[in-house]
Amino acid sequence: MAFTAARTSTRPSGRRHPLVATAMVLPLAALLVVVFGGWEAVVTQASSVGVMLGR
Repeated sequence: MAFTAARTSTRPSGRRHPLVATAMVLPLAALLVVVFGGWEAVVTQASSVGVMLGR
């Protein structure tokens, strides 16, 4: 039988940093906004969230 090395991961088993996740999602979100022309919907939702948060 051949010896197989144990698999080691260079990435920690923890969760991904929020900024990394955001950087991964933003290009896709921008593409969807351009393709579907949903900029007005994004602005409306952001405004609603701002009102909910009291800003």
